[in-house]
Amino acid sequence: MEYDIILVSGERYFDHPLCGVAILKRLLEKYGFSVGIIEMPKGEKDIAQLGKPKLFFGVSSGAMDSMIRNYTALNRKREKDKNLDFIQEIPDRALVVYSKWIKRQFPNSIVVIGGIEASLRRFTHYDYWENRLKKSILIDSLGDILVYGNGEKQIIEIATRLKNHKDLFGVNGTCIKSNNIPPRFIELPNNNEVFNLKEKFCDMQNLFSNNQNLAQKYELEKCYVLQFKSPSYSPKDLDEYYELPFTREINSKELAGFEFSVVTHRGCIGNCNFCSLRLLSGDKIISRTEESIIREVERIVKMPHFKGNIDDLGGPSANMYGMDCHACDGECISCAKLNRSHGRLIKLMKKLRGIRGVKKVFVRSGIRYDLVNEDYLSQLVKHHVSGKLKIAPEHVNSDVLDLMNKNKGSLSKFITDFNKLGCGELAFYFMIGHPGTGMKESRELEGAIKKLKNAESVQLFTPTPMTVSTCMYYTGMDPKTKKKIYVPYSFKEKKEQKRILGLKKFG
Repeated sequence: MEYDIILVSGERYFDHPLCGVAILKRLLEKYGFSVGIIEMPKGEKDIAQLGKPKLFFGVSSGAMDSMIRNYTALNRKREKDKNLDFIQEIPDRALVVYSKWIKRQFPNSIVVIGGIEASLRRFTHYDYWENRLKKSILIDSLGDILVYGNGEKQIIEIATRLKNHKDLFGVNGTCIKSNNIPPRFIELPNNNEVFNLKEKFCDMQNLFSNNQNLAQKYELEKCYVLQFKSPSYSPKDLDEYYELPFTREINSKELAGFEFSVVTHRGCIGNCNFCSLRLLSGDKIISRTEESIIREVERIVKMPHFKGNIDDLGGPSANMYGMDCHACDGECISCAKLNRSHGRLIKLMKKLRGIRGVKKVFVRSGIRYDLVNEDYLSQLVKHHVSGKLKIAPEHVNSDVLDLMNKNKGSLSKFITDFNKLGCGELAFYFMIGHPGTGMKESRELEGAIKKLKNAESVQLFTPTPMTVSTCMYYTGMDPKTKKKIYVPYSFKEKKEQKRILGLKKFG
């Protein structure tokens, strides 16, 4: 069979809304395109197994960056760590490897790259694993066009244009190479400037946005990388995507126990400096309609192997559902006009509990404690928590929290409010090694953890491309103020910070 489109993925394919490739496949088929899947190819022969598609190859490393997947926070191969049960199944920099395999096997084929690995490398970026700056992955991969962020609208437009023999210039939510800059584009500092001056790297960081047309010049390649601003996604769009006819069968051990999860929204208004969500799914909330979510749960109830429990109800932060606002470009979480009532979410949770055949609706995604109110917290703890409620304070030192952009709310007040309910326990997630964190700050965190007791996880900060915290790590500066900040660079100090917290075995 000759497919219109072949999607190549660095993760196992499963027909479920938690699998991004599955959403794209189902959506493309809905619009009349035939789609083949190549999962986790081991070599060029695997890439060639379905032949050449009529329109294009779509390439992604999967839901996780291949370097994060293959290496620990101390840049050690996970497969060599005796404490980890890990087998490396995809190559380092999988997106570049897969794309080059395709170009060698099918030189004239169109290659569309996307996913997290492409999105966060769309411009010049710092690479922690090589400890140097690298060019846009669009150049290094030989891809023809890069899709960043959520890709449903982009993939349909790309497929439609190619079917109708039209070019790919100007597709919102994509990046392409061009010989010049069109009008109304914001020009980032060029590749040479950011390579030579860390202040220019900060200037570039401050201009990153999904909501602007951006351009960056690459003098050696004599081209520009152009970013066309992201398309607007709506609740109606999300309803369409998540109500596609998935079988929901999961064959992934990593996602075992999440077969009957329901996604309620996209986006995150937290804007944590170490997080990539702002440049992936956006910094505004897009909530599905209550009716759509109810329809999905009603279909789940009818499945023969459903036992009565919705595994997870939520999104990046479960309690941001219903906090949609697109009135301005400001930071929602700091806005006095943000609707923090949780009214829509409380109403939804009550309706889902009332569906015949549903025993429990669990919330395992974690919540933003700085947004909760008494009514929501009561409903959540009494009806929707299995074991422990997850929250991520990340740190306790005010200066570190400022650099993380996590300086919102009162952790002590939330703990007091939670304990008054007398139900369940809290699980805390913290981070060390973030810019601004020295031994003094680590000892302060150690004292807090001893009092809190349930520190579920303490992770070591890993600089990932295009985040504000990674800019701090590379430059040693706060990009907004250009003031110098302390950065723990040596593996010795990173190990010592974690040793202080009583966690000896880590990568």
